[in-house]
Amino acid sequence: MGKKDPRIDAYIARSAGFAKPILKHVRALVHRGCPDVVETIKWGSPSFEYHGILCGMAAFKAHVAFGFWNRALKIEGAKEDAAMGQFGRLTSLSDLPADKVMLGYIEEAARLNETGQKLGPMDRKARKPLPVPKQLTAALQKRAGAMGKFGAFSPSQQREYSEWILEAKTEQTRNKRLATAVGWIGEGKPRMWKYMKAKKE
Repeated sequence: MGKKDPRIDAYIARSAGFAKPILKHVRALVHRGCPDVVETIKWGSPSFEYHGILCGMAAFKAHVAFGFWNRALKIEGAKEDAAMGQFGRLTSLSDLPADKVMLGYIEEAARLNETGQKLGPMDRKARKPLPVPKQLTAALQKRAGAMGKFGAFSPSQQREYSEWILEAKTEQTRNKRLATAVGWIGEGKPRMWKYMKAKKE
């Protein structure tokens, strides 16, 4: 039998209204297609494992992403240059393939993992480099040691902070996020440190 993780329930509950039905539906499909799948949180987002990482999903401010880890799985029309996943930016259930098609992908991904036919994670080299926002750099330079700690983060952790600042719709939101980011970075905490702490527990 598969295993559900209560942290994913909490993740969905915290997500934007438009994202909740997408996340719930994808989660249900994964369990239907792979009854022995085990849920967890990786890199701050819901992940599903079966003989290794099977797939993962994430909710953002204006879209949801879902993708399979094993590149041995062939998906028609896969968006390899998408921010995450092969299905592009999902904003409603209608953006997903039909349930029958999705279940077929999930079942095939599970079979490939089980038989050891793996090609590793999706190739994200096509992603364009994201420069650190000037506002973030300036704010970090005003706090002793913060710039060095930011530089010690992995590229993906740096990108998470940069995207968070750039996605702010108003100056007020941006300034609030900058203050929070500088505080966390000064303490050596990556953007998703709360989820990482929960995982260790």
